[in-house]
Amino acid sequence: MAPAPVAVSPLIKFGRYSALLLGIAYGSRHHKTLQKKEDVILARKEKMKAEEEKKKAAAQESKSEGSIFD
Repeated sequence: MAPAPVAVSPLIKFGRYSALLLGIAYGSRHHKTLQKKEDVILARKEKMKAEEEKKKAAAQESKSEGSIFD
């Protein structure tokens, strides 16, 4: 036989739910800050990748133009 449930104080319930909501709000805000930083990093990586592809294309083009067998 299980013991009877204990009545929890409204103050404790309020504290629990307040902590839960504050934790969710903090997590959301923290995620937004990290997302902004990550967006900057990804933009930099994409820019570097595009520059690298340009260099490869230019190198490829210069190889084909410089050939005496064309």
